[in-house]
Amino acid sequence: MNLRAVSMFAAMAALIVLEGMISGWNTALGLLNMGLISAIMALGVNMQWGYAGLFNAGVVGFVALGGLAPVLIAMPPTPGAFSAGGWGILLAFAVAIVTLAVAIWLNRRLRGAARALAMIAVLGAGFFLYRAIFDPAVALVEAINPAGTGYLGGLGLPVLLSWPVGALLAAGGAWVIGKTALGLRSDYLAIATLGIGEIIVSILRNEDWLARGVKNVNGIPRPVPYEIDLQNSPAFVERAAAFGLDPVTASTLAVKLGYAALFIVVLGALIWLSEMALKSPWGRMMRAIRDNETAAAAMGKNVTARHLQIFILGSAVCGLAGAMLITLDGQMTPGTYNPLRFTFLIWVMVIVGGSGSNWGAVLGGMLVWFLWVKVEPWGQALMQLITSGMADGSALKAHLLASAAHMRLMTMGLILLLVLRFSPRGLIPGR
Repeated sequence: MNLRAVSMFAAMAALIVLEGMISGWNTALGLLNMGLISAIMALGVNMQWGYAGLFNAGVVGFVALGGLAPVLIAMPPTPGAFSAGGWGILLAFAVAIVTLAVAIWLNRRLRGAARALAMIAVLGAGFFLYRAIFDPAVALVEAINPAGTGYLGGLGLPVLLSWPVGALLAAGGAWVIGKTALGLRSDYLAIATLGIGEIIVSILRNEDWLARGVKNVNGIPRPVPYEIDLQNSPAFVERAAAFGLDPVTASTLAVKLGYAALFIVVLGALIWLSEMALKSPWGRMMRAIRDNETAAAAMGKNVTARHLQIFILGSAVCGLAGAMLITLDGQMTPGTYNPLRFTFLIWVMVIVGGSGSNWGAVLGGMLVWFLWVKVEPWGQALMQLITSGMADGSALKAHLLASAAHMRLMTMGLILLLVLRFSPRGLIPGR
């Protein structure tokens, strides 16, 4: 990193420390942890856009796929759910896969009207057979203690295993999407990924048998100790007293520090791998494709294959961040997946930090998340100061106080304008 990058990260660290001194270290560590996860998401999007120029407007879908992994891996299985309907669901998926495989084979072998008729017949028959098997199986699963479970459950494995699984789920989804959408022009690719991302989120919200839908899955295991366990440990209480902390505050800080350590290790590994890849011949090839696809293709590079490769890698990183986020929250809440938070805001992080720059994506992720959280209370305090001299009941005062809720979006737009005006390539520009 150059001196500019070092100074900006030092300023970011100073903001976190200042927040800890003013609002408390619990708040500061909470911002730090979410900032680290946001930085990983921004790093994944930066791989797609900064390395290869792919505009992925469906980031929220890949984050949601990654968030499904802790439920499938770490939660205990629901007793009797798999025997009641699990095998039927698997059989329905097998029917769907066979139907698609047969349709692809017919599409390649037949021509003209015969191909159209055969495709309609196979796909129609496969769809009705799939629904005939799938719907009764789902009903049986969702009927098992619907107030508490009503879904298949997971494998009961350590939650840290869900992080790479989340990356694999997002990578698998990216492969399916990329095989069909990466041949589109950039603007059509953005529209396609936007729609597909919303489809993924809609499935998670409505398929209760998978992750309880909007009923949410609570109590996802942690990779760090629980606060109550630390508070009941005499050794921990003694160490907390040595630092002048009560057990409750000390346990909360210890848990957040544990999460921060895990997230820093993951982010550090990703940064190292990304920097090595970007400096390698592969990284130079990706930048050449980004800058001029026609020239790269003329040099014998398979542009579509490389686009698929980087699309999968970037989506896998977003999926990894999604799994980490659910682990931090301790619950799966599909209703919270919205494009504003998990697509638009991530793009703001990449643009502000500097597209094509790994360190820029990390800085943008942490800075934009910090401002996203803090701007709203700052806006409320500012409006209260402005309206302090106005009479109670004033329509203007009520309007200004109500406008404070919009300070967050206005500030994001203002930051984008300022960065694009005075540093068009971002705070830490890429090569």
